[in-house]
Amino acid sequence: MAVKLRLKRMGAKQAPFYRVVAADSRSRRDGKVLATLGTYNPVTEPAQITINEELALELLSNGAQPTDTVRNILSQAGVMKKFHEMKLGK
Repeated sequence: MAVKLRLKRMGAKQAPFYRVVAADSRSRRDGKVLATLGTYNPVTEPAQITINEELALELLSNGAQPTDTVRNILSQAGVMKKFHEMKLGK
């Protein structure tokens, strides 16, 4: 089973709000999820990001693949830098 880290759309029409989730790559966008990592609110200025770094690092080290958008969100939160350093053994 391939696990993807991706966005699950929540919120009202014209007011998007997203949850960053880990899901099977074959499931639907808003379908069944394995874990919820945090939230992303693009409506606020600046965009509000909350991520459970410990869970995100665990999933990434177990082989979960983030989508391009989630990779950018994790980079802004500093998770990708920690993951890269952890991979290099620092």
